[in-house]
Amino acid sequence: MSFLNIDSVKERTFDAIVIGSGISGGWSAKELTGKGLRTLVLERGRDVKHITDYPTTNMNPWEFEHLGQLPKALKDANPIATRCYAFNEDSAHFFVKDAEHPYVQEKPFDWIRGYQVGGKSLLWARGTQRWSKYDFDGPARDGFAVEWPIGYEDIAPWYSYVEKFAGISGNKDGLPQLPDGEFLPPHEQSCVEKHFSEQMAKHYNNTRPVIIGRCAHLTKPQPIHFQQGRAKCMNRNLCERGCPFGGYFSSNSSTLPWAAKTGKMTLKPHSVVHSIIFDEKKNKATGVRVIDSQTKEMTEYYAQIIFLNAATLNTNLILLNSTSNRFPNGLGNDNGLLGKYIAFHNFRTTISAEYEGFQDTTTAGIRPNGSYIPRFRNVFKQETDFLRGYAAGFSGSRMTSNDTSGLGEELKTSLTQKKYGNWRVGSHMMGETIPKESNYVALDANLKDPWGIPQLKVSVAYDDNDEKMIVDFHEQMTEMLTKAGFINIKTHDNPTKAPGLDIHEMGGVRMGKDPKTSLLNKWNQLHSCKNVFVTDGACMTSNSTQNPSLTFMAITARAANHAAEELKKKNL
Repeated sequence: MSFLNIDSVKERTFDAIVIGSGISGGWSAKELTGKGLRTLVLERGRDVKHITDYPTTNMNPWEFEHLGQLPKALKDANPIATRCYAFNEDSAHFFVKDAEHPYVQEKPFDWIRGYQVGGKSLLWARGTQRWSKYDFDGPARDGFAVEWPIGYEDIAPWYSYVEKFAGISGNKDGLPQLPDGEFLPPHEQSCVEKHFSEQMAKHYNNTRPVIIGRCAHLTKPQPIHFQQGRAKCMNRNLCERGCPFGGYFSSNSSTLPWAAKTGKMTLKPHSVVHSIIFDEKKNKATGVRVIDSQTKEMTEYYAQIIFLNAATLNTNLILLNSTSNRFPNGLGNDNGLLGKYIAFHNFRTTISAEYEGFQDTTTAGIRPNGSYIPRFRNVFKQETDFLRGYAAGFSGSRMTSNDTSGLGEELKTSLTQKKYGNWRVGSHMMGETIPKESNYVALDANLKDPWGIPQLKVSVAYDDNDEKMIVDFHEQMTEMLTKAGFINIKTHDNPTKAPGLDIHEMGGVRMGKDPKTSLLNKWNQLHSCKNVFVTDGACMTSNSTQNPSLTFMAITARAANHAAEELKKKNL
């Protein structure tokens, strides 16, 4: 019997365990297996295999039961998930349903989740901008958060590394606040976007550039992408269904199959991580406790290093639930800051306008990308009464209408003949929020989820800094559109839009130089438990104005490389 137990433990022992299979988890799996480490990847949701498990990817609109519309019953049953822009009849199977995964909203927070292999990498908007030195230096300069333990120079080589593998399209714009990368050819701006860009250069002396967005689409696949089995983006704009071409980057099409090819990866779907096991005699983590989501049976798995990539809030939850005599308030939580300083991106406000020119021009086809206005406020010096700044998306298209009067053949003819109106443009703000101790997550003392794990309590809200930033966005964008000759400029704000719909939540397990004020060191190791690494959004000290996913990838690759080297030296 004892031999059977020994064999069982051996079967459940790996060199490394990765918790989560989304954007950062996929990179952990790829890097660790690539270093020859036998790696267990735990995913709480079901398996989703590239191409095979994209059931709607080639369906036509009329083949959907509700012609692509969400039925009222589905909306009523999922008031949180259905607020997400990507939740539609063709993609609903990639989102968790509200009732199945409860959490506590101490303040309104729309927590958007995708529990399956690949996680939200199947659903993301694919914006991939590098952060700049101003983002990493910002907290030390402005004093709004603790100082980052790394700078742009530390992460730059890893940006290049992940960009080449993932495939990022963009233009080299030479902007200090938005460093260039290893780009595939960019998408093209529309004529009205080019016009706006030219007008901004003229009126603001190139200090407010309007560029084509940088995104994770293969505009010209390279040999490394063909080796992954991926092909050129077909500009279908059906990305949230899962792309059978691998035209955009996802864990499913790229990092996970690459890791599987090494023969070193074991993937276990339906594995809800309960907690990390801490051995007080060894003074390090030795494994994880996992609940099978189907049978509710708990099993322990063991490894020398553990990478937490469960996505920001779930990573916080797992650490908070990993209690022991040494860490009664959560693993690594000696300073009581675990779960605090949560930040997000403020997507609450937009602006729209029309342009009367280019009446002989329209766009052809579709484009999975838009233009982008990098942050221009408080970059080089403090110039407003709010801290930090905002970036913005920008895109334009022709307004169209059809004559729907008449009957029969006359109506059919009218419906096939579009009437073009003015160009209409729109812009949404992506504002940096300030990490604050009052924005936190914690475990509810009474409520449990279906697997017996304490529910996560979320207490995150806007503040005065966010409100001032919204006012400034309206003022500055109105001025910019006016100078560029746009008309019918209208600002929009939705104060009832709760934090969370940006799906850019970050923090709670922040990096830092001082164990008294941070949880992780410069290599993403818990200060007080060095063989546990956190490399998803939970590790972020501040949150920039750029999309965060590319930074998650680069930080993960950097940390995994360090972990493998330290393991080889027997330092972990």
